[in-house]
Amino acid sequence: MLFIRAFIIGISIAAPVGPIGVLCIRRTLANGKLAGFVSGLGAASADMVYGAIAAFGLTAVSGLLVDNAFWLRIIGGLFLLYLGVKTFLEKPADKPAEAAQGGLLKTYASTFLLTITNPMTILSFAAIFAGTMLGNTSGSPLVMVAGVFAGSAAWWLTLSFGVGILRNRMNSAFMLWINRLSGTIISSFGVYALLSLI
Repeated sequence: MLFIRAFIIGISIAAPVGPIGVLCIRRTLANGKLAGFVSGLGAASADMVYGAIAAFGLTAVSGLLVDNAFWLRIIGGLFLLYLGVKTFLEKPADKPAEAAQGGLLKTYASTFLLTITNPMTILSFAAIFAGTMLGNTSGSPLVMVAGVFAGSAAWWLTLSFGVGILRNRMNSAFMLWINRLSGTIISSFGVYALLSLI
């Protein structure tokens, strides 16, 4: 029962269409379902890290992340801007690119970095876990973390494979439009992250 509740929490945290969702969709369209899913796994792993911090009550680490929220937001905002401009200028390939050696690792790492540099996520996890963990056993934090990761990963799997079904029906002109739209949206999230510091 606890795992199912945590699973639902994982889906609800991953599902809102933010910069990671846009990036996952764009990578699925450009490079295939596996690239999109691996992008989502990077985000799910970062969610799991924050979930573990909240669930296990690592207040020192939590405080460190919140104390450095300013710098983490700058790093995340600049990375989003870079990724957005790169996506906007990228020309669609005539055929799907083969995953280069280390390509999937780089794909995974980029979304992990983007998600982990949003320290406000820890606050939402802390609030959710505080309400859910009450009255549970000492083994519950591990179950919660596993459930959150499984829920988040299940969402990214569904999204990437759903978008992947449509991929073969799209021509290069449509892909160019997707690149420009995705790049604009991702960049706007970066601008918003930086402007929120003012």
